[in-house]
Amino acid sequence: MKYRILGALAIRDAEVTAGRDRVVLAMLLLHPCRIVGVDALIDAVWNDQPPATARAQLYTCVSRLRRALPADSIRTTPAGYGITVTDDDLDARAFERLVAGARTETDQGRAGALLRQGLDLWRGPALSDIGSPAVRRLAATLDEHYAVAVEDWVERELNAGSERNLSAELHGLVERFPMREHLRGQFIRALYASGRQGDALAEYQRARAALIDELGIEPGPELQELHRRMLVGDLPTGPGLMSPAPIRCLPRAVGDFTGRTAVLNRFRGQVGTAPPGPSVHVFDGMAGIGKTTLAIRLAGLAADRYPDAQLFIDLHGHSEREAVEPSAALNTLLRQLDVPVDRIAGPIEQRIAQWRSELARRRTVLILDNASNSEQVVPLLPGCGDNLTVVTSRHRLTGLDGVRPHPLPVLTEPEAVDLFTRIVGERALAEPSAVAEVVRRCGLLPLAVRLAAARLSRRRWRVTDLLHRLGDTALPELAAESRTVAAAFALSYTHLAPPLQRLFRLLGLYPGERFDAPAAAALADLPLNDAEDLLGELADVNLVEEQDSGTYRLHDLIRQYAATLAASDPPERHAALHRLFDHAAHTAAAVARPLESPYSSRTLELGRPLRPDLLPRAEMDQNRWLEQNRRDHMSIVRLANSTGATEHVWKLARAAWRMWYLAAEYDDLIQAHRYGLAIARRDGDVRTTAIMANYLASGLLRTGEARKAMELVQTAYDGFSQLGEVSAANTALANLAALRYLLGDVEGDDRAARQALHHARTLAEPGQMINPLNTLGLAAARRGDLAEGLSWFRRALFLAVATGADAERYNTFGNVAITRMRMGHRPAERMLRLALSLNLRIGYKSAAAEAAGALGALYRRQGRYADAVARHHKALEVIHGLGDRRLAAQVHLEFGETLLAAGRPNAAGKQFRLAAAHAAAAQAGYEQARSHAGLKAVATSSEADGCTTAGERLTPVHAVGRDGTQRSPHHGD
Repeated sequence: MKYRILGALAIRDAEVTAGRDRVVLAMLLLHPCRIVGVDALIDAVWNDQPPATARAQLYTCVSRLRRALPADSIRTTPAGYGITVTDDDLDARAFERLVAGARTETDQGRAGALLRQGLDLWRGPALSDIGSPAVRRLAATLDEHYAVAVEDWVERELNAGSERNLSAELHGLVERFPMREHLRGQFIRALYASGRQGDALAEYQRARAALIDELGIEPGPELQELHRRMLVGDLPTGPGLMSPAPIRCLPRAVGDFTGRTAVLNRFRGQVGTAPPGPSVHVFDGMAGIGKTTLAIRLAGLAADRYPDAQLFIDLHGHSEREAVEPSAALNTLLRQLDVPVDRIAGPIEQRIAQWRSELARRRTVLILDNASNSEQVVPLLPGCGDNLTVVTSRHRLTGLDGVRPHPLPVLTEPEAVDLFTRIVGERALAEPSAVAEVVRRCGLLPLAVRLAAARLSRRRWRVTDLLHRLGDTALPELAAESRTVAAAFALSYTHLAPPLQRLFRLLGLYPGERFDAPAAAALADLPLNDAEDLLGELADVNLVEEQDSGTYRLHDLIRQYAATLAASDPPERHAALHRLFDHAAHTAAAVARPLESPYSSRTLELGRPLRPDLLPRAEMDQNRWLEQNRRDHMSIVRLANSTGATEHVWKLARAAWRMWYLAAEYDDLIQAHRYGLAIARRDGDVRTTAIMANYLASGLLRTGEARKAMELVQTAYDGFSQLGEVSAANTALANLAALRYLLGDVEGDDRAARQALHHARTLAEPGQMINPLNTLGLAAARRGDLAEGLSWFRRALFLAVATGADAERYNTFGNVAITRMRMGHRPAERMLRLALSLNLRIGYKSAAAEAAGALGALYRRQGRYADAVARHHKALEVIHGLGDRRLAAQVHLEFGETLLAAGRPNAAGKQFRLAAAHAAAAQAGYEQARSHAGLKAVATSSEADGCTTAGERLTPVHAVGRDGTQRSPHHGD
């Protein structure tokens, strides 16, 4: 080797001693046979503080290197400098070649030997004697490749039964890479398989302690499973011990994939000769070109090279849905790798690092489908490790560096003919000339060819008949993306029967992701059975995609085409949307009504539905419907607002309030009710203004705008009072009391709650007493008078059981359970477990998180810290992504207090800091004070018993709203 960088920098038969010269040479060797920019070299030498003469000094360094190294080693271009080396000149290249050979070698013994040869080239951390930060960052990638190769070699040795020879070497490797959980697991397996069970258990404890001390996290699933199996004596000791199962998350590949021979061959060659490390292939092309189908095919071809995981995510870059944010995409991908929700990092930078660390130890194929731009993709790309990424997009992603671009053309004519023939069958073989003309008129676009072939395959036409039906539609002459695809769709549409044509057109008006047969029946004013039959026929000709459990969707381009057709008949379009809005509002109301309290249903009186026969049956699964439809419902609200359907907007918002609130979809809740409130105020509609203000306050409260929520509830109170709706006004008064409690107005809170309680008695509406009773109980509990608080809560629970809805009963029950826990009553654990289960059953996430946190506090009081931590993790899992900053502060506070009580002040401090940040964002003074108190306790390393008392707090069962069914800072009606 002329050059060695796998350790300290060494050059054979040459002396390079000057420090700056060695930094420049190191940078060039880190990019062998490539040009390194002048700016990058200057940054490496002077670390962002170059002198004015930096370029001249750099030239001097390069000149000295030219004299010291063999002739023609250094290349100069206008962009920078490079060094020419062969594979045999540089140890890093030899290492990459050996590792690549090992991973393609079918003989396991030979593969292990190749890996061993590659590892033996290392003399220490890469370029260990070069201190330049820029060099160190690049060298870290080589070190990561080394660690991954070590794990591959160790795995092969373990599978071969060579564990006794590994223990000593693994001990040193674990000391060098203490945070690599997979390597730790391999060390534990080697110890255990060698008969050293005690040492294996001790090593697990050391690994756990290191992770907790350094990162504040518990070991991942692999180490935890190893530990469990060692404890029960269920861990094998032979070859192949605990090899991780491959992860397969790719969609189903089409069975009739055809063509793309040139692309496939080029891809095979590039993948087969690629050195170890991340490689990225980007396929761009117009809609319908077959990018996703091809990506899935390519991933299958590469599976042998990358056997550990095959991952897929649709980024929705070109659909009516909003593009997936990188943070959400990382969450999905990490879950595909079986990373538990509570171990997924929060900030985007940490999540990116976690994602790249997970990939570094896996040979992975990743498909990033339907990307919108480079910015969306960059955070998702692997940083190191042996993996392949395939990106698809309708745009050329010119902002991605170091990738292999593949502009995807239409099919060749023979490929398009082959695809058509595979779908149609023998009829196509009898008319080759007609088939060729058909695919030419389809523009050789795979999607168009498939639609035409599918139409023919379900009819007794000849191919010539299909050709005649194409008429004068000259698809190859239409260059615009949408027009080309629209012409392909026209082929299917023109030959539909009139009822199918009409339904297809109207389905284009549906704004959500998927729909069911009742929605289609409402749009087209059809009997439900007829709508189901017609949807089945549209699915047969590939104009509608049938999903699971009776739901359907339109491809985004097909939807655009259908909507264009519908726009040609404005009266029919207006009537169809009117029916859709009415159906959506009444359907959501029907689903939500069992969750409403009797008196809150008064604001859910939406008039008589146009199609009562289409409403959900009483025995339907409400939770499933809510999960599937709450996001699509918001799309319908937006459409109603944008099309001026003002009479529907407030009804759609009010009907969906319950499902949005229980699922903590606060952004949609706020936007929908803002639409409704703006329209009501514009029209001078006092009652609708009061209703919308009341429900809008709920979302604002949960997202940290309590004072604005107070103003809106006051508006609701004034409006109902003006109209003489005494019952509704009294509920608003009770909500004001709860809000004043949250804002620390003790006197106003007590006065308003007692006044609301008095009015409820006068009105003989016992259900309206629940909210003020809970508020009085919360106030008493916060004062420390738990007995008085429990008395108020028990009265509220009695009334809730007699008159309330599920959410109302469960929340009041939770208040009773938490109070009894604080009082040390024995049934508290059973009650809290039941509260958690009940709230999860109805999808009430925030109440479930509170119950989980309370269980953690109970276990903390009992000294059961492991159980307490598990409950806190459950609470964090439930609130993940909710956007409820006050609740997040409360959950982190409880977790911090448990960690502090367990003697883990550093980890506790992290939780208190998170709590403080959430509390500040939510303007939650009480939680802010508790956070600062917790941080002070951490700073003084105090073990005061306040850790088990300050945290056991209660919050209003229903801060604002009309029916008092939810706990603070929850809002209701």
